[in-house]
Amino acid sequence: MNGVILIDKPAGITSFDVVHILRKLTDVKKIGHAGTLDPFATGLLLVCISRNATRQIDRFSQLDKSYTATLRFGKKTDTGDVEGKVVEVSSIPELSERIISDVLKSFIGKIKQVPPKFSAIKRNGKPLYKLARKGIDVAIEPRIVTIHSIKMKNFTLNEITFNVKVSKGTYIRTLGEDIADRLGTVGHLVQLRRDSIGPFRADEAIAIDELTKDTIQAHITPMEVMIERLSNERPA
Repeated sequence: MNGVILIDKPAGITSFDVVHILRKLTDVKKIGHAGTLDPFATGLLLVCISRNATRQIDRFSQLDKSYTATLRFGKKTDTGDVEGKVVEVSSIPELSERIISDVLKSFIGKIKQVPPKFSAIKRNGKPLYKLARKGIDVAIEPRIVTIHSIKMKNFTLNEITFNVKVSKGTYIRTLGEDIADRLGTVGHLVQLRRDSIGPFRADEAIAIDELTKDTIQAHITPMEVMIERLSNERPA
């Protein structure tokens, strides 16, 4: 087996769990994914199978990504998502679609973003999330990321769902917190789905419960086909 398989990751498992499942089903040890999804998140995961394919992981990791996220207002968690502990509670101001849309538009372009302490970024060789679990606080430098587009999809009294297309390295959990802050409250993500990575879409992907050795073989895309699709991708 040699190429890339598009997986639709369900909530409740890690990206590495997906890799582990594929290793067991294929007996191929050299497998890696191109861009972590949080355990609570769902959607597209590109998984490279074979030594030759994994050499191309960085090429796929650099691609822009699009997501659909649901942000709930009024409570902030230590992880920025529904799996964390509530660390702050705030009232929710009276909001309107116009107010929310204007705030969302204000994020378009290059912005400074401080990655969450519960992330896989490493400090002195150790992932930040491991330090955070031990209660060790470290200073995290902001990074420049790009929000290509962002648009509200649904709006209720205490939450919004929005679509967003971003550059590599953008944390949607942090973006959600920053949106809530700019609206005068706090918030955390309750749902997150990755819809696409570059030209590759979640609706092309295979679900975990459909994986067998035969279906994996049928859904692997040869590297030359992946590269050809990348060459036809228009810049954002």
